[in-house]
Amino acid sequence: MNFVADFLLPVCQQGLVWGLVALGVWITFRVVNVPDLTVDGTLTTGAATAARLLTMGVHPVPATLAGFFTGAAGGVITGLIHTRLRVQPLLASIITMTGLYSVNLRIMGRSNIALFNLTTLVPDDDWAQLALFGVIAAAMILLLNLFFRTELGLAMRATGDNDAMVRMLGVSSDSMRLLAFTLSNGIVGLGGAFIAQYGGFADAQMGIGTIVASLAALITGETLFGASSVPRATVAAVLGSVVYRALYALALRAGFQASDLKLITAALVVVALSIPQIKKSLRMAEGGEAR
Repeated sequence: MNFVADFLLPVCQQGLVWGLVALGVWITFRVVNVPDLTVDGTLTTGAATAARLLTMGVHPVPATLAGFFTGAAGGVITGLIHTRLRVQPLLASIITMTGLYSVNLRIMGRSNIALFNLTTLVPDDDWAQLALFGVIAAAMILLLNLFFRTELGLAMRATGDNDAMVRMLGVSSDSMRLLAFTLSNGIVGLGGAFIAQYGGFADAQMGIGTIVASLAALITGETLFGASSVPRATVAAVLGSVVYRALYALALRAGFQASDLKLITAALVVVALSIPQIKKSLRMAEGGEAR
């Protein structure tokens, strides 16, 4: 029981709530194939917005939803810089992420906000937290799968697959990318709002490294569970987040210091990225032996 309470339960809780962030990153990184570092800022924006509204006495539901909309606003800025000013998406996202640091401090009014003794959407009971995050992750997976079956969702997927073909069909690829940035960062902001309530605080530095951790979770999930379809890819993103958090927790138990965890994250990304190539090399070697 100690293993369940001390290791498995918190790993699943953190994996599921961070799974929302992984789903947001999946939209830009996999669906429209553009790198987006805005998430390092919009996660904090969502957390800061929810935390500030909660301390002002706003009900947890609108406070949490506000995290989605402020995160989405950050995505809109990146999208407009990229599509209207023709700035490369990576540079556009860095510009927005940099500016959001000051915006987040303005929202909070200070560098951090504690949420202890405040009413939030996240219950105190551990099993209730797990159930809540499980329902939210499942609902988000369902909504994304439904969205990507619509004409708008299919157009967004087509933009990532073949930009020129989409334009020939009369669909604005710029509008699809703008929508992708908006939706992605809105989901990340929503994840940030829940992460703040789960951890009991919002901090101006809490979003640093979000993109790397999310990519580690995303690639781990795709490697282990596959991503041949939208339903499979979305589920893999969340499950990959759980696996990544388990590896994170194991590293702490193995004696690594908290300051080492960024290095561990980077190493996990490299390992996850190399697995497909290793598998390909092994298949080629087996084929050579067979001949």
